[in-house]
Amino acid sequence: MDNIVEKIGICIERGKVNKSSPYPGDMKDQEGADELAKAALESSVTPEEILKACNDGMQRIGEKFSRNEVFVPELLMSAKAMNAVMAHLKPFFQTGKVKAKGKFVIGTVAGDLHDIGKNLVAMVVEGNGWEITDLGADVKPAKFISAVKENPGCIVGLSALLTTTMINMSNTVKEIKAACPETVIIVGGAPLSAKAAKEMGVDGYAPDPQGAVNFLDNVLKK
Repeated sequence: MDNIVEKIGICIERGKVNKSSPYPGDMKDQEGADELAKAALESSVTPEEILKACNDGMQRIGEKFSRNEVFVPELLMSAKAMNAVMAHLKPFFQTGKVKAKGKFVIGTVAGDLHDIGKNLVAMVVEGNGWEITDLGADVKPAKFISAVKENPGCIVGLSALLTTTMINMSNTVKEIKAACPETVIIVGGAPLSAKAAKEMGVDGYAPDPQGAVNFLDNVLKK
């Protein structure tokens, strides 16, 4: 069964969703993540093994994205393949047989309606085994604080694309930290830098989705 598990990871990395999917061209007419996940579970492969293969595949595509070896369309196809597998695994999460790494609350800050970058981070982080609460775009501080209180121990991700909304991000950080001082916060977005993030008093900065995954995994190790 090692072979089928390895194939699932490859399908995630390459963005092969199912047999009918024409993408990628060199895997046309081959079974994809959907069929392989179903077959693996029917063959007594554990959900944990399948999830690990998915995590490995998402990590590989995330690292390629960080190195500019692939681009947003490829990353989106990998996320789509991951979602196909998650449809088979969700019943195991719901029964508690499979545990998520942790909870990640994410949203684009108030005044900013851009959500592509935020969506990419959410998909890649979920693909790496985290439970996601996506608050959407133009999220006011109070909504973040409510989500933190509803999800004790969660990590918060703030996104912004506009330079003009960086002040809103800074204010959101201050309000979350004032209401829930122990909350770990990571920020990201086009106008940000590690220096700007540090000045806001956050715990982490990620320039891309894989950077967010690496930060989250490092938090777990502490």
